[in-house]
Amino acid sequence: MSSNSSNAIESVLQEQRIFSPSKEFSSKAKIGSLGLYQTMVDEANSDPEKFWGDLAKKELHWFKPFQKVLDWSNPPFARWFEGGTTNLSFNCLDRHLDSERENKTALIWEGEPGDVRTFSYRELHSEVCRAANALKSIGIGKGDLVALYMPMIPEAAIAMLACARIGAPHSVVFGGFSSEALGERLRDGEAKAVITADGGFRKDKIVPLKVAVDEALAMNACPSVESVLVVRRTKESVSMQLPRDHWWDELVPKQSEDCEAEQMDSEDRLFVLYTSGSTGKPKGVVHTTAGYNLWAHLTFQWIFDIREEDVYWCTADVGWITGHSYIVYGPLSNGATTVMYEGAPRPSNPGAFWELIQKHQISIFYTAPTAIRAFMKSGRSVPDKFDMSSLRLLGTVGEPINPEAWMWYRDVIGGGTCPVVDTWWQTETGGVMISPLPGATPAKPGSATLPLPGIQADVVNSEGETVSVNEGGYLVVRKPWPGMMRTIHGDSKRFRESYWEYLQPKDGNFFYFAGDGARQDSDGYFWVMGRVDDVINVAGHRLGTMEVESALVSHPAVSEAAVVGRPDDLKGEAIVAFVSLESGRESSEELISQLRNHVGNEIGAIAKPDEIRCSDSLPKTRSGKIMRRILRALASGQEVIGDTSTLEDRSVLDRLRS
Repeated sequence: MSSNSSNAIESVLQEQRIFSPSKEFSSKAKIGSLGLYQTMVDEANSDPEKFWGDLAKKELHWFKPFQKVLDWSNPPFARWFEGGTTNLSFNCLDRHLDSERENKTALIWEGEPGDVRTFSYRELHSEVCRAANALKSIGIGKGDLVALYMPMIPEAAIAMLACARIGAPHSVVFGGFSSEALGERLRDGEAKAVITADGGFRKDKIVPLKVAVDEALAMNACPSVESVLVVRRTKESVSMQLPRDHWWDELVPKQSEDCEAEQMDSEDRLFVLYTSGSTGKPKGVVHTTAGYNLWAHLTFQWIFDIREEDVYWCTADVGWITGHSYIVYGPLSNGATTVMYEGAPRPSNPGAFWELIQKHQISIFYTAPTAIRAFMKSGRSVPDKFDMSSLRLLGTVGEPINPEAWMWYRDVIGGGTCPVVDTWWQTETGGVMISPLPGATPAKPGSATLPLPGIQADVVNSEGETVSVNEGGYLVVRKPWPGMMRTIHGDSKRFRESYWEYLQPKDGNFFYFAGDGARQDSDGYFWVMGRVDDVINVAGHRLGTMEVESALVSHPAVSEAAVVGRPDDLKGEAIVAFVSLESGRESSEELISQLRNHVGNEIGAIAKPDEIRCSDSLPKTRSGKIMRRILRALASGQEVIGDTSTLEDRSVLDRLRS
């Protein structure tokens, strides 16, 4: 969206349903009313440094107390909790050992073949210390970057915590990335070591990982990599290059289980996580120790209303920020029981998720709208086979959720009683920014609702001015917060230009631009409309693709939809919709006409798709996100170019072309 384009994004799809927290839930919640939420907001706005400083002192362990809460003298480069020293691994493990939590289950892991491992906080602490000492034994020390390229196994979380323990920043690369993508990240980050596995299990197949590491190191100039540590998972035969390569099960178990946590300065680098942008060089998002720890800790506590007896499961991969903040660091920092699962729903076990909820008595479930829509497509017959009465709270993450998917999730999975927390945030923000608080916030299906205390979000035009109610614009955050990214690795200029100088406010103030379009309704609720790139200009009318997609999915024949624009000589852009139909439905001219009219009724005639293509599935990454870049190329009749290494099923492209 350029600064000289129309600022308004027309948003006329209205959602009238509202679901208030039950009195029973609110009575037990830590934040049990909108009044308490507003009190926290007011405290944060009136004296931000006192608000954040008090929480940091209360919620984290400090080896040395900080002297200054925030240094914002050189915006947009923030420094939080200056002068303090702490350690994220200590906050996640050691501080729980002098309490009843010592023997509490910290981690429940289940492999795709059905193998299960559990770790108490004491046991996890011992494993992390051994892994930390193993890293030291191969020459890894404070400041050395360690790359992780792993399946969803306990050793992935153990390795992350071990790196944090000795002050070695980690860079987790999702195990679905190609060897080329891995090599690019190793080179850019100047990794000194790689931790991987022989392979992992996913959808009844073995995903080779060590082979990809070998290819990345062979074909890419990665002279910084000195060591590779390999976990035996699948028992597949792999090549070991001595003395570079080491087996985890030969090196780690013989180490001491005593490893003192390194005292890290608040602003010491904690991890670099690369965003997989559709074009251009991936951005290495840098997060630092104390601010990230506090934000992951607080947001997990607030949003999931965590209780001592909860069993919590986030279905993400640790290769993404969601896995960092809400599988490992946020839950463990709060002393919670967190679940990791190696597999995914698949034809041989479509009820895998529901089976785990029943088996482990999971009470909080956090997953992606993409997964929910896939479950909708197959109907409720599978989830209805399982007892999920243990659930008390549901969450969504990764992209805006369509209202109908929200309702299905609440009614079918949550039994019509579980609150749904629809969370908006990004890799760059470190943790959730906008979300309902389940004991306080009345929810509207499809809306992320209100910013968390301390987050001053707004919707503005290109000059930084707040737009009118229900007028679309740019989603921004006006004030710094502890979990914010500090820079892009090796490219501070790109950090400044991409996130802080994209808009040019008249008053000259800095604020963070998230790259998303949004609107606020009359209650102040935020409706995220997707990336500003996902806005279509039809004859001068700017339409958010998310709202057209929501209208399509609200039709009973459609399980999933993706909408893109294509050049049109008359209208500027034409709307092209790719839809995946519900099981048993077939494409026909009559159905396509119905869908066009349905969108017209829901939004208006201007939003009717010019073309609708039906398919059994849509092109998605291995993490479940629809690759709209590919759909734009197909809609425009162009060749699909660029990196498609994360595409889960390449045959989808051929079917869509035909």
